[in-house]
Parts: sequence; structure tokens; C-alpha cells
Amino acid sequence: MLIRFLDKLGSVGAMLAAAACPICFPLLAAAGSVVGFGALHPYEGKFLYLYQLFILVALVGLVLSFRRHRKAAPLVTGILSAVLIFYAFHIRFNEMLNYLGLVGLLGASALNYLENRRCTRCKMGETMKLTSTITCPVCGFQKEENMPTDACQFFYECTQCKTVLRPKPGECCVFCSYGTEKCPSIQ
Repeated sequence: MLIRFLDKLGSVGAMLAAAACPICFPLLAAAGSVVGFGALHPYEGKFLYLYQLFILVALVGLVLSFRRHRKAAPLVTGILSAVLIFYAFHIRFNEMLNYLGLVGLLGASALNYLENRRCTRCKMGETMKLTSTITCPVCGFQKEENMPTDACQFFYECTQCKTVLRPKPGECCVFCSYGTEKCPSIQ
């Protein structure tokens, strides 16, 4: 569950840490001073380390999300943004490139959020029921079974009376015919 929010935590954390650094990020510091971040000015050096740490947290979140969903656009956007930030921060300081990298990192997190919402594997785990209790019409024996997510199951052997069940006419599988839940392809 934390993996789903790691990139967003990193992006927002980097933005908030940058808002506490008036020397490097005057535009964000102006907005941060409105909410009281101006009081954190004596700790600006520590917030610059925190800023870089949050960028790494965002990247780790994007990598973990890529490993799960295989959507490359958020990861590539995040990596390019992080490289831009570290170049503009450590190699040749440029305020606008830092801002551009931050916006890119926020954009990568937003894109990752949209891609995760489209992920059918995540939707199946959240909204679909993947277990069903099958009741044998011959002996009445009931057993909870895991349903396949990629195909319909046409045959099922009752573990008590050994009757092979087949779908009823008009039904796609044994879970739709004899189970408490319809199969994932019907759900």
C-alpha cells in the first residue's frame, strides 16, 4: 500500500523542503513563507539534504511502481526530472532548471497516478472478488475456490462425490453456474 504513495510522498516532500529554502528557491520560499516556512530559514542546510532525499524517495516509488505495472512514461519522466535537478543543483546551479525538474517530478507522480488507476490488475484486486464457494448440485458439498483471472473454468470436479461439473446452458463457466460469485470476466 505504501508503494502506491511513495512517489507522491517524495514529490510533495521535495516541493515542501524546497519551499523552506529561500536562497535556492526564492519563488517557492515566497509561497512557503505564507504558510510559516520562513521560520525554518535557520535550518536551510538541513532542508537541502531533505530535498535531495525526497527526490530519491520519489524515484524509488516510481521504480517500484514500474516493476508492478510496467508503465515506462512515469519512470522516464521521473528519471529525467531527477537528473535535471541534480545537474542544476550540483554541477551548474540554475534556478529555472531546478524548478523545471520539480515540475517534471510532480508531473511524473501525476502520470503514475493516472497509469495506476488504469491498471486492470490493481482494479481486480480492489473491486473484484477472486474467490467463490462452489456448491455441487448432486451432493450439496460446498468448497471455496480461487477463480482464474485470465480464463473461464469449464470443468470442476467435486471433491466429495467426484462429479465433474460443467457450466449450465447460457453460462460461461462453473463459477457463474454453481458459485456464490460470478467469474472475474463477468464481474
